Order: sequence, then structure tokens, then C-alpha cells
Amino acid sequence: MLAFSGAAQTSRHVLTVEGTFFRLDGKPFPYTGLSFFNAIYNPTFNRDPATRRQWLQKFQSYGINALRIWAQWDNGDTFVDVCPECSLYFPDGRLRMDRVKRLEEIATDAGNMGMVVELTLFSHESWNHNVRLGPEESARAIGALTKELMPWRNITFQIWNEFSEHTLEHVAEVRAVDPHRLVTSSPGGAGVLAASAKENRAFDYLTPHTTRQNRGNPWQVAPTEVKYLLELYRKPVVDDEPARNGTHLHGGPPGATYPADHILQIFEMWQIGAYITYHHDMFQTGYGTPAVPPSGIPDPEFSPYHRAVFEFIRLRDRYTPAWYGR
Repeated sequence: MLAFSGAAQTSRHVLTVEGTFFRLDGKPFPYTGLSFFNAIYNPTFNRDPATRRQWLQKFQSYGINALRIWAQWDNGDTFVDVCPECSLYFPDGRLRMDRVKRLEEIATDAGNMGMVVELTLFSHESWNHNVRLGPEESARAIGALTKELMPWRNITFQIWNEFSEHTLEHVAEVRAVDPHRLVTSSPGGAGVLAASAKENRAFDYLTPHTTRQNRGNPWQVAPTEVKYLLELYRKPVVDDEPARNGTHLHGGPPGATYPADHILQIFEMWQIGAYITYHHDMFQTGYGTPAVPPSGIPDPEFSPYHRAVFEFIRLRDRYTPAWYGR
């Protein structure tokens, strides 16, 4: 009864798209995301419902209304909270229901606060470590997960993180079960705007990982890339992993960056009517390293560098055009 009540309550919060904009429950929704890939598997965040809601409230106080969460956190990297069983799927495509229920709890709490979740189904990090589901197993997992999550209309599906393998087939597998689920995918690393035009046309919104420091100033290059996508496909675009501070590994910057780099890029995205997911370095180097909070949670107040960016995001309504998200 409790599970059903939570699902029924969350189902009222429906994320949709209209032209190049998002709407939540029919009202303009200024999608503003945060990378929290390990949210399902982080023990501090999920200590109890009250603790989880306190963290969500903190994120929301800094202007964050969307969390980017990964279904697969089972790669071989040294990220915080990674483990072989940190996945929503068994190798044969069956669901790990205890993990799925945790996701549902997160989505319920988020939905009740007017927040949404972008769930990344598969990641190239796991693929590169040979943690892979075959086509049949992937189809089984996608079908079962799509059916299970039908009541949670504040969840979107991102098929891949920085990869494309059977992407169109996976989109079709989602739509066969739930035609109204918003679906997207990140087709490749920094600066890869599409695996194909056909894929981009199939998605409800776009989530490219825009150019970082290797091709010029990202706060100048990335908005040009996103504006091109907005004009070509006429659907919402989220700058899903902008350039960031921290380790040079995993696509990070080879040299110094500054909070103003991110602030300028975010500002420019808002001016053209695009959305952002702020990507931090607070899980990549592992527990005990200077960039990672002891909690393993992307705490807006942990790092003075990141806090400067979060303080700007908090002022979104001050710095966005009058038509943006209103």
C-alpha cells in the first residue's frame, strides 16, 4: 500500500516537451541538472528518507531541479561507490529489484518536490570494462524497467552515456512499453553532437556532451554547438556535461579552469534557450582525495570552486530572459 501510494502521488508530476522547452505538469520547467551518477548506490544519501529529502532540499535551494543518475555504476574505475553489483540489471537482463526500488524512492521524493530524474540506462565506462548486456539481455532489461517505472512520470531515459550501440532499437523497446516516456541519449564524448541525424530525430530532447577545452574556449564553442542543434531539430537541448574543474582523467581539463568558465557557459546556454546539467569532479578520484566530499555526494558547499558556480545557478531567474522557464 505504501509503495502504491508513493507511485500514485508521483504520477501527478509529468515532464513533457513543447517545442524547444520542457514542461512539468503543463507549466514551463527550467530544467537545471546536476551530475549525481552514484545516487542510487551512495550510502549517505540513502541513509534514511529524511536524510535523502534534506539533500534534495539543499540541491533545490541552489537552483537544481534535475538529477542525472546512472543505472550502471559497475565499471572498473575508481569512482566513489562503484561495485560489481551496482547496477539495476543482472547480466541476464533481470532487474535487481532492491536497486530499482531505491531509484523509485529517490524519484518519489524528487517528484514530490517538483524535481525530475534523468536516468542513464547504459554507460560506455562499463562497456569499456567489458561489463555489457547483450542485445537480448538489454531488451529484457529495458522492457522490464520501462514497465516498472511507468508510474514515475518525472523520470526520463537517457539510453547511453557517451556511446551508441543499438540505440534506435533501445528507443523502440522503450516506446513499445511506454510511448510517452521521454527518451534521449548522449552519443559520444566531448563535441560529439550526434551518432546520426536519424538518432537525433528519434529522441524527445538532446543531451550532447559539448566541446571542452581541447578545441577552444568551451564557453564560446559549446553555445554555438547547442544553438545549431536547437535550430536544426527544434527540440530541447541540455548541455549535459560541460567543461569542468578537477582531474584531467575521464575527459577532464588538461589545465587550470575557473568558476567563471562555467558561469559564462551556463549564462550563454540560458540566453539561447538551452538547459544545463552541471558536471562536477566530486566522485571521479575516489574517497579520500581532495576533490571528493567524504559523503560521496556532490555537496554544493563542499568546494569553494563549485560553490561559486552553484551560487550563480541559484540566481537563474535573475539571469535568464523573461521567456525562459516562465
